[in-house]
Amino acid sequence: MSGHSKWSQIKHKKAISDQKRSAIFGKLARLITIAAKGNPDPKTNMRLKAAIDQARAANMPLDNIDRAIQRITDKSQALLDEIRIEALGPGGTAIIISAITDNRNRTIAELRTLLSSHGAKVVAEGSLNWMLRAEPIEIPVDFRKANLVLLEALDDMDDVQTVTTNINGL
Repeated sequence: MSGHSKWSQIKHKKAISDQKRSAIFGKLARLITIAAKGNPDPKTNMRLKAAIDQARAANMPLDNIDRAIQRITDKSQALLDEIRIEALGPGGTAIIISAITDNRNRTIAELRTLLSSHGAKVVAEGSLNWMLRAEPIEIPVDFRKANLVLLEALDDMDDVQTVTTNINGL
């Protein structure tokens, strides 16, 4: 059994799980920073309290949460901005993407490129709200697979916080 060791397997699995955890913590830290923008007190800021509760549910250390809140008072840190992009996905599905970024132009360009490479197109903000209020839609299997690939690619982007769609069963 030369070349195989239990530690080697554990090391690779740990690296993958640490990378996923780091991505989740990064998204939660940006969410906390944006929520603390108006009022850094979680007792009076319900949006901040909800973001902190979400971070605690993901086992984010308190030190990381405190740093995310303090980032709003540190002028040397880049200011974060919220972005909302609406797109028509493969098969006419509605996709609404919420992102938090320190560089609005970069994130919008990356999202547009990703969407167009997966057969989706950006539409005007507010034009898909009616599609999300209506009943979820059933789509053919080939479009379902294309949408799942697109949604996974969006989820892998660091700046993307949430993705909402009207596909039945997702």
